[in-house]
Amino acid sequence: MTVMKIKVISPQRERADELAKAVSSAAPGSEVLAAQSVGGELLSAVNGSRPNLLVIDEVDSTTLEALMHLSAQHPEVDSIIISREQTPEFLLAAMKAGVRDVLPSPVDALSLTAAVQRIARKRSNTPAAVPAGKQGKVFAFMSCKGGNGASFLAANLAHVLAHRGEQTVGLLDFDLQYGDCLLMLTDQRAKSDVAEVADQINRIDASLLQAAMVQVGPNLSVLAAPADLSNALGITPQHIETIVRHARQMFDYVVIDVSRSIDAVTLKALDMADMIFPVVQLNLPNVRDAKRLRTLFRSLEYPVHKVSWVVNRYQKTSEITLDSFEQTLGVKGSILVPNHHASVTASVNQGVPIEKAGRANPVAKALLQMAQTVAPVEAQRKDGWLASMFRTH
Repeated sequence: MTVMKIKVISPQRERADELAKAVSSAAPGSEVLAAQSVGGELLSAVNGSRPNLLVIDEVDSTTLEALMHLSAQHPEVDSIIISREQTPEFLLAAMKAGVRDVLPSPVDALSLTAAVQRIARKRSNTPAAVPAGKQGKVFAFMSCKGGNGASFLAANLAHVLAHRGEQTVGLLDFDLQYGDCLLMLTDQRAKSDVAEVADQINRIDASLLQAAMVQVGPNLSVLAAPADLSNALGITPQHIETIVRHARQMFDYVVIDVSRSIDAVTLKALDMADMIFPVVQLNLPNVRDAKRLRTLFRSLEYPVHKVSWVVNRYQKTSEITLDSFEQTLGVKGSILVPNHHASVTASVNQGVPIEKAGRANPVAKALLQMAQTVAPVEAQRKDGWLASMFRTH
C-alpha cells in the first residue's frame, strides 16, 4: 500500500505544526510534513518533497497565483486551501487553479478532516459511502415551445421541494445557451456554472460541485447555466452524465431545466431523469410540437409513467380544450398550472419564488400540489411545511 505524502504549509510555523497534527489524525498512516512559507515562496517549499497533497493555510491572491503555477507543473498534486477570502471570484479562481477544497479561516477540525479524507479516498480508489437510499430522484423540465415557462416551473418546483423539512434539492440549469433559473429565485451572482464544472470534470466530487453552486436556501443549491454562450459549445453528454450522477448522490431531489432543442446533451439529461415534465400551452403550435415530442419519447421507449405533461397558463375558456389536447396526444391526467400573469410576472421581475405571493395564489397552490403528487410527504409533515412556507416573517 502506497503511503500518501501530505505537506502542510502556513506563514506561521506554530500554525503549520498545529494543522499538521490535525491532518495526521485525519489520515492515519500518511507521511505528514509541516513547513513555513508565504506567497510566492510556495514553489520552493514544495520542490524536493513531492507531496501527494498540499494543505495551505492563509491563502491570498498571491499564494493562489503561485499555486496555479505549481499545478501547471505538477498536476498530480492535490491541494486544500484555507482562506479568509470566500468571494465568488476567489472561489472560481481557486477552482481554475485545481484546488480541491476551499475551507474558511479559521478552519474547524471537522471540516479539515472531511476534506483530507475525501482526497485520501479518491487516491485509494475507495468510493465515499453513500447513505442508504441516497439516490435522489431526477425531474427534468422542457418546453414544447419557447416561452412556455418551463424554467419558471423548474425553479419554483425546486424551491417548493426544498422547503419540506430536511429534503435537499439541487437545481441544474442545462438550458446551456439561455438558462436563467437562478434569476427566478435570487439576486445572488453565480459562483461558477455548468461550463466551469465541465472543465474540471476529471476532478469532480461532491465538494467541488457544491462549491460551484449558489446556496439559495438551507436545502436548495443551484448550478447556473454558462454565462458566456460560447462556453456551452464544449459541454458533452458525458459531462452531463457525470454531473447528474454526482448530484443525485448529494441531493434528495435533482431538478433539471433542459433546452427545447433536441440534441445529444438534452437527450442525455432526459435519459437520466426519473420523470420528464414537458411544458405545453393550449394553442395549435404547442399541440403540434407536443405531438412531435410524444413521438420522440415513444421512439426512445420511455415508459408512460416517466412522462407527465404540464399544461401551463391553463384557462378553461381556451379554444383548444384540455380534453381535446389529451385525446390528441393519447394521455390522461395532465398537471394544470393556471394562468395568473400578474403574480408570475412580479415573481420573475423581482427574482423571488412565486410562493412569496402567498398561500391563495393559484400558481403557488398548483406547484404545491404538483410537489405532493410527484414527491409525496406524510400528512403530518405536509401540514408542517405548508405552515412554515406561508408563515409571515
